[in-house]
Amino acid sequence: MAPSHPVAWITHPASLRHSMGEGHPECPQRLQAIEERLRGGGLLGRMQQVEAPAATVDQLLRVHDSAHIERVLQADTSSGLVWHDPDTAQGPDTAAAALHAAGAGVKAVELVLADQAELAFCAVRPPGHHAERSRAMGFCFFNNIAVAAAHALAHGLERVAILDFDVHYGNGTADIFAGDGRVRYYSTYQHPLYPYWEGLLRPFLGASVMAA
Repeated sequence: MAPSHPVAWITHPASLRHSMGEGHPECPQRLQAIEERLRGGGLLGRMQQVEAPAATVDQLLRVHDSAHIERVLQADTSSGLVWHDPDTAQGPDTAAAALHAAGAGVKAVELVLADQAELAFCAVRPPGHHAERSRAMGFCFFNNIAVAAAHALAHGLERVAILDFDVHYGNGTADIFAGDGRVRYYSTYQHPLYPYWEGLLRPFLGASVMAA
């Protein structure tokens, strides 16, 4: 039987609490604008509303090393923001938001594989495609799509395709799946914008990872 609400809208309140400081371009309003547009068009009510779980450490370890995970989860923000790079700041609510953002992708995979949804939209932040295996960067702490893809592979899928349409190159996703023939990664982006190098020339790009 087809699901009565074929599209799942997956989000969590923690996404709105994550803040990298006043005036930072990666802000809660980005997520609110998407929801308001869908609600105004009557589309949100046609979706099944799903609360994103927190990703587990084991799920994160499929794509990140333990030192990186510990840096994010154990960061001391009691005295203010912790900066992982010049663009990426962690506040007191960031770790929870990052866990639920990654967990949203896990839940999306589970819903689709169980035929409980035909499509899933993860309305979460922080974003993920710049986070590499061993470091946070470019507003991203955990690589949400990589966590989701690895979860799909762990649940029996033989191959996964990731289509990354963004003005910026998804260096983190490419880094994580370099050399993994089960994952085909396609990234469209505008050169020479962030991360300020040409993805096609990166040495880790092989047969399993493509950029366009």
